[in-house]
Amino acid sequence: MKTTGILLFRNDLRLSDNATLTAACAEVDRLICIYCCEPISASTALHRPQTLSDHRQRFLFESLEALDQGLRGFGQHLLVLKRPIVDTIAELITQYDVTHVYSSVNAGWFENHQWSVLKSRYSSIIFQQEHTHTLFEPHQLPFEIEDLPSSFSKFRRVVEKNLQASPIAGKVTKMPPNPIVAKEYWQVPHYDELSSPLCSGGEKAAKYHLEKYFSSDLPSTYKNTRNGLEGMDYSTKFSPWLSNGSLSAKTIVSKLIEYETHKTANESTYWIYFELLWREYFQWYAHHHGKTLFQFKGLRPTVPNTSFYAERYQKWCQGNTPFAIINAFMKQLVATGYMSNRGRQLVASCFVHELNLDWRYGARFMEQHLIDFDVASNWGNWQYLAGVGADPRGHRQFDLKKQAALHDPKGEFTAKWQGSPITINLDSVDIADWPL
Repeated sequence: MKTTGILLFRNDLRLSDNATLTAACAEVDRLICIYCCEPISASTALHRPQTLSDHRQRFLFESLEALDQGLRGFGQHLLVLKRPIVDTIAELITQYDVTHVYSSVNAGWFENHQWSVLKSRYSSIIFQQEHTHTLFEPHQLPFEIEDLPSSFSKFRRVVEKNLQASPIAGKVTKMPPNPIVAKEYWQVPHYDELSSPLCSGGEKAAKYHLEKYFSSDLPSTYKNTRNGLEGMDYSTKFSPWLSNGSLSAKTIVSKLIEYETHKTANESTYWIYFELLWREYFQWYAHHHGKTLFQFKGLRPTVPNTSFYAERYQKWCQGNTPFAIINAFMKQLVATGYMSNRGRQLVASCFVHELNLDWRYGARFMEQHLIDFDVASNWGNWQYLAGVGADPRGHRQFDLKKQAALHDPKGEFTAKWQGSPITINLDSVDIADWPL
């Protein structure tokens, strides 16, 4: 009897270093590769945006198109479906006598809930997941996930000297055929109003950027430049491809070790690994805390002393606040789909501490717009800045005037993005324009 598998791509949109793909190709006779652009319903949104920005959609579709092209080189193809995952897989199981379902492990609570629903519904089918989005696997960590250290500093001290990233998965040399005949080749939607993109989606673009970055001297100066505000060179810019898995963290570490071995190793090259550990911490943080990642009070016993002021929220989104540097960052985000790490810290601090807003709506707005959105990093960092997460200090407010003078001393960034502050009151109405 022939075996048929479904490979559900999610945060692993690549062919290389993809243990899920490797396992599926080795174990089944036929393989259906799918990606679901799932509509978000009010009952499952968990404060997620109802629509994604054009920039985020463009980057996603470019990544999917690149994955499809790669699969076609092996006689395979990707089915991109605008349907709920559970319904789609249920239908495919019935139509094609599916025996195996594969997917990469995801840090999202809702994604894990979907997987659990499918496993409970189809107990006779083999469901298999592989870790493709992290440096380590659970069995490598020197603690159980439920005993995750309460802060990043504690986590780093435990893992950085004792662990090596799990090995890179072997390359796929051939793939089982797809029982579903490829339909007309789908293309990336065209967005006329988009400005020039920061970067293109897909594994090929990711590998090109990776090679270009480590062929330069930029890694050896990373710590000194990482708080820049604009451009491709001040930071690594790996995050867009890391976010949807066009590039793996293990591949980056491999190139980093090669750079340190053959070129130079200094505090800046270590700091690249340091930032990858931050990302790693938030992945396991999301696994550990699950739905709590989206709750107003986060990890704290009481709710924050913030609320929702509709007009303040709208003005923050539009870059129309009393703070020029914040306005510049917000306009940059909407125009490009990207914002520097320093910018993200400052706009979150402003949102929570200056505007006194419910942090979840800020996190949701970022989810809507950021091309490098990652559920664990985004929501974990927002909890951190709001004082309801992994920050042991519990309150991290930035002096916006001081930060502007430090990072934009000549006002060039603010001027470019027309960040002029408003001089009128933030609130002219009581309740209006509540977000959907």
